[in-house]
Amino acid sequence: MKRCLAMVIALAALLLLVIAVAPVSALDEADRLFLVGERALADGFYPVARRTLERFVAQFPNDRRLPRATMMLGKARLALNDPQSALEAFTRAPGGLTAPAEVLEAKLWQAEALFRLKRFAEARTAYDEIVRTDAASPLAPDALYGVARSDLELKHPEPAVTALRDFLTTWPEHAHAPSATLDLARGLVELKRASEAQALLAPFATKYPSAKQIPDAQFLLGWIKTNNGDQRGGAADLRAFVAANPNHEQAPEARRLVTVALGKYGDRDEQLASYKALMGQTPPTAEAFFEAAQIATRLSRPKDVEAAWRQLKAQFPAHALTRRLAGELATAALKQKNYKDAGALGLTAAQSDEASVRAEGWLVVGESELKLKRFPQAVKAFEAVGAVGDVEAGVRYRALAGLGLAREEQKEWKAALAAYEAVAGRSPDATLRDWARERVTAMKNQLKPSNGTPAPPKRSEPAKPSDKPAGRKS
Repeated sequence: MKRCLAMVIALAALLLLVIAVAPVSALDEADRLFLVGERALADGFYPVARRTLERFVAQFPNDRRLPRATMMLGKARLALNDPQSALEAFTRAPGGLTAPAEVLEAKLWQAEALFRLKRFAEARTAYDEIVRTDAASPLAPDALYGVARSDLELKHPEPAVTALRDFLTTWPEHAHAPSATLDLARGLVELKRASEAQALLAPFATKYPSAKQIPDAQFLLGWIKTNNGDQRGGAADLRAFVAANPNHEQAPEARRLVTVALGKYGDRDEQLASYKALMGQTPPTAEAFFEAAQIATRLSRPKDVEAAWRQLKAQFPAHALTRRLAGELATAALKQKNYKDAGALGLTAAQSDEASVRAEGWLVVGESELKLKRFPQAVKAFEAVGAVGDVEAGVRYRALAGLGLAREEQKEWKAALAAYEAVAGRSPDATLRDWARERVTAMKNQLKPSNGTPAPPKRSEPAKPSDKPAGRKS
């Protein structure tokens, strides 16, 4: 009897086991693929999810779960940084979706894929459609944030700032609030509203103590201070940022900003330390050598200026900063009456893509050649100034004054008169205008028929009311 009871119990247990196992064993291929893909996606095993769901979509195109599977496939592809194929999946999925919430979700994922593809205008339209369709939807915060991010990428900071303020006012505790705050600060910086951005970032670490964006906010705060009048405060923030985040992608730029700030606004020892740091920077950059030259100039250390210039010219011969420094050195050499050096440096500056640097380079070349009595070369240089499209008026009329002198030395009285008349009539500098009027009178006397061919009239150099033309463009 006991033996029979034991057998009955064993059979019952076996039956229960079969019943329990049967649903899993009985899973068909479609069920198995869908279940594995769903669980792999939820657990973050994106390659497995992608392979499994691609098989499901290909093998079971008539399965009622196809829209959901296609959506999950798009998410797996997007997680694997394949936004193009993710977009294709998200675009197909809505065809089989009926619930409005699911359709909006598909639209949100389409927008995300478009954003990743840098198709920002299309992404913005898709995000905006979600907000307009249902502003009370759980997806509305992500969609509004997406609108703002797209506007920032499209260089439309004003609407981006408005959208970000709306987002933070409506959903201050949202998971995107830290990144939205940082983006809002960036938008305000673009709008040149630095004080507002600084006020927003100052309490960032306290307000969002666990946010991963704290280092970025700290760097941006230091950058804002450094570039808006609080160089020492900015340098302190940036030093703290580098100390806490030595391997951050912005750490090299932060170190450079600290060095530059102290080089400009530190005491003499700090400036010398900045000069050495910039000269020894690894890898070397044109910006570092240029800033080193500026520091040495302020410290009146001509040998150090020369050392920085040699490195800059040797390692970055075609860089814009090389041309700019050449122009500054050319002007200094001209003042020191080192006309050959001034002319050579001016020629380097004249190769710049910056109109102001190019024009001033040719001006120095012309004035140097005039002093060296090489009048054809001076004429060519002064005329080159006039050929530059966007030139500050002071530079243009100094060049015309120099052109008049060169033409006068060549006894080309009419050409000299034309140049002088232009200066006398339109130069913004009163002293230069008065000088040009005197030369106009002299040239007109020279051109009178009764004069025959007398000796050239006595003249003086054009007056220079300042060492540097006012309003120089940079």
